[in-house]
Amino acid sequence: MKPAKGHPNARQYLADLAARGRYHFTAADAQAALGGTAAKFALSRLARNGLITSPARGFYVIVPPEYRAIGCLPADQFIPALMKQLNLPYYAGLLTAAQYHGAAHQRPQEFQVFLEKKHLPIACGKVKVAFMVRKRLRDVPVTNLNTQRGTLVVSTAEATALDLVGYHHHAGGLDQVATVLAELAERLDPDKLAAVAGTAALPWAQRLGYLLEQVGAGEKAGRLKEYVRARAHESAALLPKAPLAKAPRNDDWKLYVNARVEVQE
Repeated sequence: MKPAKGHPNARQYLADLAARGRYHFTAADAQAALGGTAAKFALSRLARNGLITSPARGFYVIVPPEYRAIGCLPADQFIPALMKQLNLPYYAGLLTAAQYHGAAHQRPQEFQVFLEKKHLPIACGKVKVAFMVRKRLRDVPVTNLNTQRGTLVVSTAEATALDLVGYHHHAGGLDQVATVLAELAERLDPDKLAAVAGTAALPWAQRLGYLLEQVGAGEKAGRLKEYVRARAHESAALLPKAPLAKAPRNDDWKLYVNARVEVQE
């Protein structure tokens, strides 16, 4: 097949995929449908025209007209398919997950995803995806949310709260975390909060409980406090690696309060 004839066939290929509600494909898929040489030539032209883009090597997404301005599908519309293609267990977390649970104080600048191993970030047009490593990822409770293009795996409200504290440096700092927790609090189940604490280091639970009390959601932290009291044999720092000199100690959470936390307006 001559390259000049490949492009119209490629456009029809995209149209057929979209008609079936499928907005992603692999290089191997395209080669099987269009022929090796024709596929390479056609995909290059389609990409130059902004009709497709590639957020990962060998993986393509169709960019419908409503998303041409950002040059890619929104991350939640291709991450499920990409993770399936790469055979990687994952979940969307931190500020991204908080948004899905109704805490939308500040729109995250990047889509945040947890994996078991390190992975390079994705920049697809104006869409950015950050990957972080989570120990015991498969033990973290998750929920499945339907998007326009598939089912997205997202950490539960309780797991999101715990991760926000553990990865506060990826969530804008403790002030931002406290602000999000204040919005997320009504979604939290005390029993589930205590249960999820076991998926992370104990100081995460100590910090989370303290912050919940600071934002007026202490009633959600009762079971978590029982969990901490039964296990904490030494005090942790509210802000890791910050000086402890003259920091007051919170006996309830066995925590050195070495940082001032303010909820943002």
